[in-house]
Formats: sequence, C-alpha cells, structure tokens
Amino acid sequence: MALEHANDTNFADLIGGDLTLVDFWASWCGPCQMFGPIFEGTSTKFPDVSFVKFEIDESNRRTPAKYGIRSIPSILAFKNGELVETRTGLMDADTLAAWIMELKG
Repeated sequence: MALEHANDTNFADLIGGDLTLVDFWASWCGPCQMFGPIFEGTSTKFPDVSFVKFEIDESNRRTPAKYGIRSIPSILAFKNGELVETRTGLMDADTLAAWIMELKG
C-alpha cells in the first residue's frame, strides 16, 4: 500500500484500516528527517499495513493535540481506527519491522 499524507481534515479517513502506522514529524526535526526514509522503506515491505505521515505545522494542530503528541517523531499504531500503541523517538528498520510483526501478531 502506498504511503499516504494526512492532515487535520483527512486523518480520520486514513486510519480506519486493519493496521495503520502514523508518523508524526516536522521538517525542522533532525531525528524525523533520519526516520522518514526508514518509515518509507519499511512501508514497501508490509503491503498489508497502511503507512501515513502527518507533518505537524501551523495548520495541522488539532490531531496532534488530540493524541497528546509532545515529542517527535512519534509513531502511533491504529487498528480499525482505534489507537493501540504509541512509540516515540528514532527507530531503526529492524526495530520498526519487529514492532509491526508484534502488532500484527
């Protein structure tokens, strides 16, 4: 499944699948810049999982506030639209893949 980009307007529409991971990030965040390619690369290895990127900026404040995003990158896992787990900070590809397998388990 292709990588999607979310904002406050379309967020709810993008998290309704079986398993969706959302990367909350910002262009000014160094660790976010490092994690972006890892997140995108991992998305190609799990076609049955939805991968969504949500850039925190001035026009997209409602959704991060709703989920209490205080540090980025923050990766939220949703199953059928319900938040099931949150991880904060930079992850390597192996750690991200292992977490996905655990979530799918």
